[in-house]
Amino acid sequence: MDEIGRVVSVGDRIARVYGLNEIQAGEIVEFASGVKGIALNLENENVGIVVFGSDTAIKEGDLVKLTGSIVDVPVGKAMLGRVVNGLGVPIDGRGALSDHERRRVEVKAPGIIERKSVHEPMQTGLKAVDSLVPIGRGQQELIIGDRQIGKTAIAIDTILNQKQLNSMATSESETLYCVYVAIGQKRSTVAQLVQILSEANALEYSILVAATASDPAPLQFLAPYSGCAMGEYFRDNGMYALIIYDDLSK
Repeated sequence: MDEIGRVVSVGDRIARVYGLNEIQAGEIVEFASGVKGIALNLENENVGIVVFGSDTAIKEGDLVKLTGSIVDVPVGKAMLGRVVNGLGVPIDGRGALSDHERRRVEVKAPGIIERKSVHEPMQTGLKAVDSLVPIGRGQQELIIGDRQIGKTAIAIDTILNQKQLNSMATSESETLYCVYVAIGQKRSTVAQLVQILSEANALEYSILVAATASDPAPLQFLAPYSGCAMGEYFRDNGMYALIIYDDLSK
């Protein structure tokens, strides 16, 4: 089994690698410098590897080895109250995650036959939304508008309002857990959000996935998939989850 390849060219955080004949789509590889990447473009002659981090330490001719693992992220209740990056690595300075599972970021979505129809409302706590454009559990909703009109405020208020709604839940299956995915935002903005949720005791049922503007583009690309995998854990265990992507235009 060929597990070692060599870098043919590198630039713009994309490395072309020759010799990885057994590589899988989405597999994590490790360069000689210790930098990791993900295989996204499989061709006959070489493989396109998206580099996590700076590619300045990667040179032509460097060795590349397979890890045998597809991109996965930690999931579970141990994630609640934590801030993680696009790979699920904690960035809040509170140490490693406690007991948790791991789940692949890309899995086949349930078919239409397996899904229930949207029949139950997801209360946002905002009268204008709940009365005029109610959102159902299992539904996708686009919040669109010009800059600085309060799109993010709607999302944050919805998370905060779940505090009261969750307090009235009689069982765990009625609790709504929130996953907020910040894509391409400033670190200061994410820090402010963490403070707001912390002061309102809303972090206890929330997970923050932050791929900020200073993070490499591959991590920003993976963040929505990672957040979705974390939310799917609650879905697959008989619970509810609200996932907010802010925003997908970055």
